[in-house]
Amino acid sequence: MDKQEFLHRYLVDRHGTDCTKWDGLKEKFGESDLIAMWVADMEFKTCDEIVNAMVKRTHQGVFGYSCVSEEYYQIFSNWMDRRYHFPVQKEWVRFSTGCVTAIAWMINAFTRTGDACMILTPVYYPFHNVVTNNERKLVKVELAYNDGYFTMDYETIEKAIVNNQVKLFIQCSPHNPVGRVWSEEELEKVLAICRKHNVLVVSDEIHQDIVLGDKPFVPAAVVSKGKYQDIVITLNSASKTFNLATLLHSHIIIINDELRMIYDKFASALNRTEVSVMGMVATKAGYTYGEEWLGHVLDVVRDNYQYLRNELNKRLPKLKVCALEGTYLVLLDLRSYVEPEQTMDFVQRRCRLAVDYGEWFGENYHGFIRLNLATDPAFIKYAVENIIANAEK
Repeated sequence: MDKQEFLHRYLVDRHGTDCTKWDGLKEKFGESDLIAMWVADMEFKTCDEIVNAMVKRTHQGVFGYSCVSEEYYQIFSNWMDRRYHFPVQKEWVRFSTGCVTAIAWMINAFTRTGDACMILTPVYYPFHNVVTNNERKLVKVELAYNDGYFTMDYETIEKAIVNNQVKLFIQCSPHNPVGRVWSEEELEKVLAICRKHNVLVVSDEIHQDIVLGDKPFVPAAVVSKGKYQDIVITLNSASKTFNLATLLHSHIIIINDELRMIYDKFASALNRTEVSVMGMVATKAGYTYGEEWLGHVLDVVRDNYQYLRNELNKRLPKLKVCALEGTYLVLLDLRSYVEPEQTMDFVQRRCRLAVDYGEWFGENYHGFIRLNLATDPAFIKYAVENIIANAEK
């Protein structure tokens, strides 16, 4: 199947389907006729095998309490082993309705009110809120930014940990919105700092399968042959991979026995929901049959990024299209052409786009915008043409 056939089969118009990205435009942006490039889900139907598996399960007609099968654990472990050399054992796995919810649980299980939790900004804005809403001290460390590329500032990270007595580091890997796939060397450095100062690492790896370049994704738990497994809790899900967000199903992987006991004690006090039946069905089918479909999605995202970068670099050479190694979300630095305080007027009122704004991810990122590339190439062309036309005025 070539790109055009994939788009013909799987690209879908989501208007009128209670879709947050499109049907929520009026409420979020005050206008309903914008091109939506904000929410991090796809304009593609999930793979046929996932749909068929869910339809088959629906026809059974019973949606009572369900257990997680041995087959599920094995399929999940196989996916992780085949792609990331991380065979996940059944006893390590717990479940949540989503990775941000799981972060909130980790904060409550492993820290106390007033404890410091660290994030690296700019970062997905719920990372900010989940700390402050749980009455913890939010410690923000800026990623170093140079010419469209972000890196970790290890000296500043260590100083922040020491000065604030940080207890927990919420890592984003691959990083949303800066598009970095952290190398094993980079992860080793930050994990070593965390071990030195007794900091627990909660690694949100929900974008693990969305890797666009040659740099491989490395789970935090396998860095240096698993050297840091005793301080790492991994969160992941098939939701970004196969466009399944509202099936409310994600994994919590806790390898260390003591940490798992602490978490289980905490979890036993919650009014816990059951594991999502449809989430399990969809995830199992995706990890069994979805690799080809995912490959086509990555091809579309990669082509969309290359087109956007090439056209903007050619016509607006001072505009920075940030490097995109992973995720389907790209940052643009518009500051050479648009005054930061005019960004919303430029993007929404003149370019007619609905985007995520840089300041949502970190207060120092006015003038940046995040675009979703898991979409119709025609929308990317529309965005590029409008940005060029209005920036050149």
